[in-house]
Amino acid sequence: MRPSHLLLAVLVAAVWGVNFTVIEIGLDHFPPLLFSALRFLAAALPAVFLVGRPKAARKWIVAVGLVLGVAKFGLVFVGMDAGMPAGLSSLVLQIQAVFTAVIAAAVLGERPSRVQALGMLVALGGIGVAAVDEGTSGPLGAFLMVVGAAAAWGVSNVLTRKASPPDALNFMVWVSTVPVLPLLALSLLTEGPGEDLAALRALDWQGAGTILFVAWVSTVFGFGAWGWLLRRHPASTVAPFSLLVPVFGMSSAALFLGESVTPLRWCAAALLVGGVALTTLTARRRVPGITVRTSSEFAGRLPVPAEESGR
Repeated sequence: MRPSHLLLAVLVAAVWGVNFTVIEIGLDHFPPLLFSALRFLAAALPAVFLVGRPKAARKWIVAVGLVLGVAKFGLVFVGMDAGMPAGLSSLVLQIQAVFTAVIAAAVLGERPSRVQALGMLVALGGIGVAAVDEGTSGPLGAFLMVVGAAAAWGVSNVLTRKASPPDALNFMVWVSTVPVLPLLALSLLTEGPGEDLAALRALDWQGAGTILFVAWVSTVFGFGAWGWLLRRHPASTVAPFSLLVPVFGMSSAALFLGESVTPLRWCAAALLVGGVALTTLTARRRVPGITVRTSSEFAGRLPVPAEESGR
């Protein structure tokens, strides 16, 4: 990999990690479901007019849009609003690799190797340690919402694999059009029109900046750059960079939000990142086309193997 490509991969991981800190800041300006809806609206417009017609079947665009956009991001934003720390969220979401492996085994018949199975157990051990840490220092319900978001992410990974989009950016832009109305409807029902209108009337530069960052920088640039890298390099070369996401996520949260990183959290991070590495980087390639992949890989890859992330 050229130095410029290597720097681009690190930059994408940094963007996806810092994105959790930006979300935390944005939640001070918007109710969580409204914030998520605005994020997808900004990601879809005006990009949807620039990427051309959908290049994947509409049924897969709708399915991924509902599972990834409404379920996964809805749970992440609500969980973080309920007290789940940004840094820990960036870490816990990595368990999606395990959910992806399990769902792929059940739906696609992709049997994990022994090393992958060991990696899953190690990663689950990390989630257990993180749950103990969060249970003693924060709301366990918010923690479970983010775990649920990781499960939804795993489902969307498998759906994306079935869709096999030939253009990652085109696919993600069209997927971003799907969650807008469902999230707005859920926001009106649960957060109330009064709270939503108050947030929109109080919109300032910082609030607008968080929307633009999570929409254009994290989603459009992040997925577009990741897909570009995956078209030029093997998955085994690109995929490991996604393991840097929680490193940047926890570091930026500590630096900008003052989040503390307890010894238990460091232990959870070591177990989770190590387990995810074993799960994703030792994937067997006996079945033509794919093995088990993490979010970035599924969202970004074309007909050849690849890996994503956060985000």
